[in-house]
Amino acid sequence: MAKKRKLRSKKHIGQIPGSVIYTGEKQDHKLFIEAFDYNKGMHIEKELLDVEECFNFEHGTVTWININGLNHVHAIERIGEHYELHPLVLEDIVNISQRPKIDEYDDYLFVVLKMLYYDTNEKIVSEQVSFVLGPEYVLTFQESEGDVFDSVRERIRQGKGRVRSMGADYLLYALMDAIVDHYFSVIEILGNKIEDFETNIFSGNVDEDISQNIQNLKREILRVRRAIFPLREIISRMEKGDNSLIEPKTITYFRDVYDHLIQVSENIDIYREMIWSLMDMYMTTISNKMNEVMKVLTIMASIFIPLTFIAGIYGMNFEYIPELQYRYSYFILWGVMIVMFIAMLFYFKRKKWL
Repeated sequence: MAKKRKLRSKKHIGQIPGSVIYTGEKQDHKLFIEAFDYNKGMHIEKELLDVEECFNFEHGTVTWININGLNHVHAIERIGEHYELHPLVLEDIVNISQRPKIDEYDDYLFVVLKMLYYDTNEKIVSEQVSFVLGPEYVLTFQESEGDVFDSVRERIRQGKGRVRSMGADYLLYALMDAIVDHYFSVIEILGNKIEDFETNIFSGNVDEDISQNIQNLKREILRVRRAIFPLREIISRMEKGDNSLIEPKTITYFRDVYDHLIQVSENIDIYREMIWSLMDMYMTTISNKMNEVMKVLTIMASIFIPLTFIAGIYGMNFEYIPELQYRYSYFILWGVMIVMFIAMLFYFKRKKWL
């Protein structure tokens, strides 16, 4: 009997639109809030112990507030009240099965992405990251600690690059670019897995679980594809420059992210075709092995059929068979059978069937 799957969407059935209900499984995760407040000449980094501390930053600086722990819905609702976020935005933030998308509001942009990485067991993990871009702030919401933003944090601390001399829109670009750049690492691992499968199949070094492993790899590629492909539409909308929150000088950087997405998408399509060919290659290998076995059995049968025919004739229980009275009939029969055996082996070898 097939195992019944747990439906995450079940929690939303019958709920009022805008209900903030966490759909993940990390119910006991602690709330962690970190903040970066900076401009060209200074920066402040600190861990916030209370949600109320998120509201104490002054104007004139860029503020990045990173919230880890989507299970703390009351804290997220409190943040949403202060920044006047739409109830549907809050609902999408805690709904971890949300498809990547972008929503434009009067005072802010709401973006949902999927952060991909491999865990210690070499299983792909997809974590939802939500962004809210305001005039002077960026809010990020993650399900748990651990992300790919360390390079952005270091650039803010050290004042490297343009991040501290640009606005909040550039910070959003830097964070999204970090996620997209990490896609290349995931793609590289997928490519290595496919190459390993190809090598093993060609060399005949396959185990009993290889078909299941190929199916698992196909699911990984489809999961990556579902996470990456919607981003092309998101970045395309952002680079059109219709929103006042994104300055014209930042649009060029979003175009660079779009180019990276095109490259990743092309690799995904290539690997998707390759994984299908891997299964065909594996089935062809199995068929060839079966054909080799059948060829050997057919050759053995072809050799022993005439020998069996001769043995069958002289094994009949007729009383008057002339050869049976001859003194050397037994040895002659053996000689004929051995000669036929060697002759057929020579013939098959000459035909390159052996």
